[in-house]
Amino acid sequence: MSNSSSISHFLLLALADTRQLQLLHFCLFLGISLAALLAIGLIISAVACGHHLHTPMFFSLLNLALTDLGSICTTVPKAMHNSLWDTRHISCA
Repeated sequence: MSNSSSISHFLLLALADTRQLQLLHFCLFLGISLAALLAIGLIISAVACGHHLHTPMFFSLLNLALTDLGSICTTVPKAMHNSLWDTRHISCA
């Protein structure tokens, strides 16, 4: 007999059960993510425009900023969506 189980989605634990706390969670994540996007944009533009910042240390900082940008643009909107629409699953696909 082979194992034929499959996983279609992951279940998340809710941060809050009341609607007011879910809206507060959404607003806090929105504000923090916008501030982080602004900071990352400033780092990227400073390193890209400053010719004296073209050293290996600032190259690593630029790569870290781009990695942060990618994670903020994928995970935070999904968490905000789950909080706003009161869903508790993430699909594997």
